Amino acid sequence: MIQTVIFLLFSVLSAASLAGILLLSAYCLIAHFREKTKPKPFIALKKTVVFFTAIMILNVGLVILSQRNAFTPRIVDEYGNTPNNSIAELTELELNGRKQWISLRGWDKNSPVLLFLAGGPGGSQMAAVRHELEELEKHFVVVNWDQPGSGKSYYAERTNNITVQTYIQDGYALTEYLKDRFSQEKIYLLGESWGSALGVFLVDMYPDSYYALIGTGQMVDFAETERIDYAEALEIAQAKNDADLIKRLKANGEPPYYGKDVTWKSAVYLNYLSAYMAANPEIHNPGYNTFRDIASPEYGLLDKINYFRGLVNTYNHVYQQLYTIDMRVDFTKLNVPVYFFLGRHDINAPTVLVEDYYRVLDAPDKEIVWFEHSGHSPWINEPEKFVTEVLSCLSENKIQE
Repeated sequence: MIQTVIFLLFSVLSAASLAGILLLSAYCLIAHFREKTKPKPFIALKKTVVFFTAIMILNVGLVILSQRNAFTPRIVDEYGNTPNNSIAELTELELNGRKQWISLRGWDKNSPVLLFLAGGPGGSQMAAVRHELEELEKHFVVVNWDQPGSGKSYYAERTNNITVQTYIQDGYALTEYLKDRFSQEKIYLLGESWGSALGVFLVDMYPDSYYALIGTGQMVDFAETERIDYAEALEIAQAKNDADLIKRLKANGEPPYYGKDVTWKSAVYLNYLSAYMAANPEIHNPGYNTFRDIASPEYGLLDKINYFRGLVNTYNHVYQQLYTIDMRVDFTKLNVPVYFFLGRHDINAPTVLVEDYYRVLDAPDKEIVWFEHSGHSPWINEPEKFVTEVLSCLSENKIQE
């Protein structure tokens, strides 16, 4: 947090000194042509250039230092002691030639491995999961993966080169790494929103690598989801007589959107629906604690910037690749147990589509678990129940190898 404040202060000073350099340069140039050269402005210009250079060097050094010092806090019990066989590690890996970051956290390294697949595409939930689902660390080695184009892995691949296959290939490579490192025959998957779709892709292609999949905020048909969300936002806006939002929605037209404005056009109705859910008294603990998450020690200063760049740039590029996917048609048979954790009040990922998918899905075991006081993110809205249901669904008596 202190590093962020200093970085912002230095950035303001840099901007101010740069403005001073431009103004003094213009003044000195005009004076030169008018042959009214005076020493003081030139001296002031030199001093300002030196100050600007020094501030920039300090700021670059601060960024490098913050990136190198990023960490995930150690595991501690109620007495502040670290369990002997625990793991709390922030690690950079190379997956298919792409450098990416994961966090590994658990009270016992010998516990089963649970890989959390963040939403997005482009989202980073490394810190959020640690804060909200800390209890899972007592039962699993919880792995959080900043996917290509998100957070700490923003530079893993050029944004324009990222495809759905990029995530599938790297997700499988990460799975194999985790199986090998922790001597596990298989691992568990927990996917949130976009991550729930990625989880389906992975268990469909590599069923022998996974014990089970939990999808929360489950995505089913991306194009239909966008159309439903748009219509829902328009209906709410009309009921509230929100003329400004109605105008913006109609100006953008009905999704799906393509091109360079996918993020911004989608944000008009998605942010409106998120605010609507946040105001719903039936939803507990609504919304993300973005300030808390971005201030967490897992992120260096550059990571904090890329946290938002991923949500804008990566989302914009990748999301429009998903419009042709419909789980109800493309993934009707999965050879692993599948559990859908759904918020009763989710109006971001329509649960009616998940119920449709559930009816046609052929899997060794399947179940819909409802969270009565949740919206799109049951793991945030009802974290205690979420952990309980994870343990229930993934217990040995339900998972038949």
